[in-house]
Amino acid sequence: MTSRPTAAQQLRDLARLRRVRDRIDREYAQPLDLETLARDAGMSAGHLSRQFRIAYGEPPYAYLMTRRIERAMALLRRGDLSVTEVCFAVGCGSLGTFTTRFTELVGMPPGSYRRQEASATEGMPSCVAKQVTRPIRNREAPAPEPQLASPPLPT
Repeated sequence: MTSRPTAAQQLRDLARLRRVRDRIDREYAQPLDLETLARDAGMSAGHLSRQFRIAYGEPPYAYLMTRRIERAMALLRRGDLSVTEVCFAVGCGSLGTFTTRFTELVGMPPGSYRRQEASATEGMPSCVAKQVTRPIRNREAPAPEPQLASPPLPT
């Protein structure tokens, strides 16, 4: 028989989850793994992952990758670093994985983004640029309108 957590326990868990999220935001460029985050939060890895997803809509690793890609987007717009330098500056250990995740979240490879977006946010306050350029996960992107097939033309 499992017992439901009390309101006090839920508040404690939420505070722990907020600390984990804040740590990911601060230390996105460092090697972070679920087991370390969970141990430091005093939770099991499975419990942390489930509760984090409930609270923030995505698991901790996806949240970490979103933070890394957001920072990478800012560095690429700046234009003074190569894609490889940006990859390692945001904490990714593999250029291939970075490119795949970047393309998945942003919709284009990092090199294309760098060329296209370098001047797109010029003169825009950074707080506005961050909001405007936030990556959209595939599941959040609007679905394309279905195209109805036109009836065949009479011959």
